[in-house]
Amino acid sequence: MAFIDKIKEKAKADIKTIVLPESEDDRTILAAAKIVEEKIANIVIIGPVKDVQDKAAALGVSIDGCRIVDPADCADFDTYVNVLYEARKNKGMTPEAAREILLKDYLTFGIVMVKNNDADGMVAGASHATSDTLRPALQIIRTAPGVKLVSAFFVMDVPDCEYGENGTFIFADSGLNQDPDCEQLAAIADSSAKSFEALTGAPAKVAMISHSTKGSAKHALVDKVLEALRIAKEEYPYLAIDGELQVDAAIVPSVASSKAPGSEVAGHANVLIFPNLDAGNSAYKLVQRLAKAEAYGPMLQGIARPVNDLSRGCSYEDIVGVVALTAVQAQM
Repeated sequence: MAFIDKIKEKAKADIKTIVLPESEDDRTILAAAKIVEEKIANIVIIGPVKDVQDKAAALGVSIDGCRIVDPADCADFDTYVNVLYEARKNKGMTPEAAREILLKDYLTFGIVMVKNNDADGMVAGASHATSDTLRPALQIIRTAPGVKLVSAFFVMDVPDCEYGENGTFIFADSGLNQDPDCEQLAAIADSSAKSFEALTGAPAKVAMISHSTKGSAKHALVDKVLEALRIAKEEYPYLAIDGELQVDAAIVPSVASSKAPGSEVAGHANVLIFPNLDAGNSAYKLVQRLAKAEAYGPMLQGIARPVNDLSRGCSYEDIVGVVALTAVQAQM
């Protein structure tokens, strides 16, 4: 069974409610129809009821199992105004401003629904920048207790691949933090290992990726990865982690035996932590396009409730997959 099919089965075992606020995007409507058809999650679509229904009809799909919420005609609107006001009043928010934001900004409306426990998570980003999804999530839901920073990962499912966990990997950070420092890299490694184990049920084996393996190159960028590894081992001693490793040494046993003999992680890594966003984002796109991998994300980790981003180049099938992943995160 493919990775995403296993995730869907997990999602079906304990149905959660996920908000899709981008009702203006055809992919949102197509995904919503597929999700309710497969009974992966309960779906809330934000937007004018007739507009959403007309779009579904034009696309030839049924969204009868979805709840459509129009902010302009919502029985809980005053409650949501107060939730937003209370969350942001120390930053100058007024009830009048909160009302105006919630009428116009469907992403913020969805976040407030999650904050108010009227939904278990939200997925957006098909037609918005990552910042549009992340900003209200951090402002209203905020980070989970004990989390040092929010980061983003992609679940990569590579077909016919003997590496990783039967071809399944987490690549991080591949969507958010541009140039994390040593402490942030270590924190990303810890969060990503936890995400991998929660989603796959398999032990995480974390590789700190570099252009160098075990001292084969000398550079400040290598030093950064080595210091991140030292911090990770000190602060998160339960992690199975090693570095610095080139990608081939991280995932290919025969290469690891030559470049990093004796390492318990090298050659078997399933969580790859990249030194910066240039590397992580490029890696996921290369694997997605050249290896025909399924790429789910960017998934956000470290927020108190599940809120996940989408690539603006995503398909509606990608949205279905990320909703399933978000539902599983909500179960935890």
